[in-house]
Amino acid sequence: MPMSQESAEVVGLKALEWLTSQEDVLPVFMGSTGASADDVRAGAADPAFLGAVLDFILMDDSWVQSMCDFAAIPYDRPMMARAMLPGGAAVHWT
Repeated sequence: MPMSQESAEVVGLKALEWLTSQEDVLPVFMGSTGASADDVRAGAADPAFLGAVLDFILMDDSWVQSMCDFAAIPYDRPMMARAMLPGGAAVHWT
């Protein structure tokens, strides 16, 4: 079943909430993206930023599992949400 843009943003917000609660993962995100604490706060209102948060979390299966357990959502939801947010369309190289 396709996910709505609004539902995808809710998943992105849950991902951001999880990320900010992770003392060991948040600095990695901020260091790899160059995001400041102000950027992270402002990003909560930006669907493209939420997509970037999901991209980051989707790099590590243990982060996906932890975030999904934290948010009480199925493990496939972050990928589904990412596809619905800006920049999440599948890339076709052919």
